[in-house]
Amino acid sequence: MSKIAGHPYIPNSVPEIKEQMLKEIGIDSVEDIFKEIPDHLRFKGQMNLPEPILSEYALRRHVEGILAKNKNCKDNISFLGGGTWQHYVPSVCDTIASRDEFLTAYVGDAYSDHGKFQALFESASMIGELVDMDVVNTPTYDWANAIAISCRMAARINGRKEILVPKSMSPGRLMVVNNYCKPEIRVIPVDYDVNTGLLNLADLRRKISSNTSAVYFENPSFLGVIETQVEEISKIAKENGALVIVGVDPSSLGVLEAPAKYGADIVCGELQPFGMHMQWGGGLSGFIATRDEKEFVAEYPSLLFGITTTTKEGEYGFGEVFYERTSYASREKGKDFIGTCTALYGIVAGVYLALMGPQGMQELGEGIMQRVQYAISKLSKIKGVKLAFDGYHFKEFVLNFDKTGKTVAEINAGLKALNIFGGKDLSKDFPELGQSALYCITEVHTQEDIDKLVEALETFC
Repeated sequence: MSKIAGHPYIPNSVPEIKEQMLKEIGIDSVEDIFKEIPDHLRFKGQMNLPEPILSEYALRRHVEGILAKNKNCKDNISFLGGGTWQHYVPSVCDTIASRDEFLTAYVGDAYSDHGKFQALFESASMIGELVDMDVVNTPTYDWANAIAISCRMAARINGRKEILVPKSMSPGRLMVVNNYCKPEIRVIPVDYDVNTGLLNLADLRRKISSNTSAVYFENPSFLGVIETQVEEISKIAKENGALVIVGVDPSSLGVLEAPAKYGADIVCGELQPFGMHMQWGGGLSGFIATRDEKEFVAEYPSLLFGITTTTKEGEYGFGEVFYERTSYASREKGKDFIGTCTALYGIVAGVYLALMGPQGMQELGEGIMQRVQYAISKLSKIKGVKLAFDGYHFKEFVLNFDKTGKTVAEINAGLKALNIFGGKDLSKDFPELGQSALYCITEVHTQEDIDKLVEALETFC
């Protein structure tokens, strides 16, 4: 194959084109662009990169060969969860997501709108109905980002600088919240009951104060426990003048009460269960919802879509709400900066919810809870295996393996050899739980799948 001057996958890499570009902007070398980078930050060596594969077909085969080394959930039974869950994705969700007028992560503006405004409005309306709130934003990056933004919204609303969060929340989400809130807002973890997994109300009462901007808790929790103290938690927060932020897995809301019913001021969560494939830990999209009150709406950093009148009498259209509060309108005065996000996933969530309807969401939740209860009843009978928490669970639950004499890593390795992905190892992030793992059951798991897991664990334990 003859050598070519440029590279087929790097734009403007042909020397003649580079020279034209340099001339256009009035510099002699690319080095003039990079000269502002301090010398100590520059990489001086030669990067260990293979020669480029110039054939598109050969490149495709090469990449597919690398990807083939991965283990996937199609050829294996997966009980992994912890923030990205295996749900059934209706084919129409992929069909709508691939349409040219929607296929971008960007929220879009009037000049690029081909139905995105209406699609996102409809999606927000259905999410609002699920959580019993009036206003829902265009999607954030993920649940973690939605929590962080909600915390900063609360701090702007009441001027307080402390947020209480459950110690049992996802470590990954907690890292994002800490990073997003510093240095102005202090994030304080509240203990959980190691027997029930519920929030420790005594510790909540000890830590809440006049400095507390909001109390954040999750229902169900990261550890799969359905929080049965929701009204008491909300009462404690409000007695101290704090807002209540509730994080939800919305796939539970066909069977669990809407957060607004038990005192939530701000609701946030993850849309991934609604028609989004698991993609290397991705496929995530967060949402935030509040009441339609100015003190809340004014603090959203993201775009909001609503219905308004047009210049033609009697006609209505879809437009942006309170646009001037965003960083799009004023970079230096925007509440928080929100750039390209996950609008496409927001549209997909709307497609999924429209397909399911209220009855479908109820059946989804009931089906998951029935499967979880069946799995718990079977797994709890295995010698040395113990359900970590008493109480009720949705989608996920924690199994403790201390009395088996084996680590979660050893058990998961044995399961993997049988084409089963075991639960998420919690021993590093939650050492107080010992050798424990978070198992996930959704509507895709059959009785046969669960029985195979039981049989395998009986062998290893």
